[in-house]
Amino acid sequence: MTTAEELLQRGISRHREGRLDEAVSLYRRALRLAPHHPDAENLLGVAARQKGDLPSALAHAARAVASVPDSPLFLANQGATLAEAGRLAEAIAALSRAVTLNPQDAISLRNLGQALTAAGQPEAALAPLDAATRLHPDAPEPWLALAHAAREANKPDLARAAALRVRGRLAEQAGFLLAALGAAPIPDRAPAAYVRDLFDAFAPRFDAELEGALAYRTPALLAALITDLPPGRTLDLGCGTGLSGLALKPHATRLEGLDLSPRMLAEARARNLYAALHEADLLDFLPKHPARYDLIAAADVLNYLGDLTPAFTAIATALKPGGTALFSLETGTEPVALGEGMRFRHNPDHALTLAAQAGLTLVRREDAVLRQEKGQPVNGILIRAHR
Repeated sequence: MTTAEELLQRGISRHREGRLDEAVSLYRRALRLAPHHPDAENLLGVAARQKGDLPSALAHAARAVASVPDSPLFLANQGATLAEAGRLAEAIAALSRAVTLNPQDAISLRNLGQALTAAGQPEAALAPLDAATRLHPDAPEPWLALAHAAREANKPDLARAAALRVRGRLAEQAGFLLAALGAAPIPDRAPAAYVRDLFDAFAPRFDAELEGALAYRTPALLAALITDLPPGRTLDLGCGTGLSGLALKPHATRLEGLDLSPRMLAEARARNLYAALHEADLLDFLPKHPARYDLIAAADVLNYLGDLTPAFTAIATALKPGGTALFSLETGTEPVALGEGMRFRHNPDHALTLAAQAGLTLVRREDAVLRQEKGQPVNGILIRAHR
């Protein structure tokens, strides 16, 4: 008769081969043979997290830790799952315990540092992230995490030094951080991978933070500019979790959303606001859908683009003749600058000149405070234009 341990080993083998469904089936069979088996619970939690099923992942991880409270492996997996779910205080507690029990766990040290940074404790994040870089000096992930934490902790020299150590697939993101620190040329846009990773991590706590401490108002302010506009086919660019969709829905006969972040799109899908959701880069998506939309809205999206000409051209292409473009920009005095928050600021007059050159004619313009950041107002501009 096959034992639970044998089933687990077969499941682990399938898991390593990427045959996730087969692995899960074997783990479940093991759990039926040995109820509450901590290894089976832990492995099912890992698999559920990989499949994007965070509620199941959290439940399995909690049962594993309850069975063996001092397992650094189980605590590490639970902490990583809690962080992914946006439960940062609990994640920090689990990961702190994991690295206390196993100080050589570089991944948990990095996860702890990233959770501390996300929780607004970048100074505390520096020690675990430094330890992670010492354990794996050739891995780019801990160096990039250290660079971000140092920037948040107002230690630009450390941030630059750490970013310069990043190699390989994360080098473009490190270059973007260096540009924000004034140590590299300003690129035309934020790297798509940076934006995707940023908002994937932010998705579980996005609504609470934006509507709470950040006093986010941009979608409602933009919607107030189109109260006289008849409803039409509407595209919500950078739709995120659907906060902007709530404001746009009354103005849409058909509402579609577009975003780079799959986890943001999952949150948006749960609202049941959108007739369709698209995971794509706006510069790729819009030119493929000429004259499709009556209204294209972009709330706090163009802040991740330095060169606005391609975006304005793409928006004009995807609008029907006479269609409306609705967008916000963070404002500055220079034609374009990369702010400390790693978002672009644009001179309004310069931006409107580019919009006009792309075929977008100004209808209405309003100055506004878009949100708060570190207790300070983020000044911006709201634009309604037509093709």
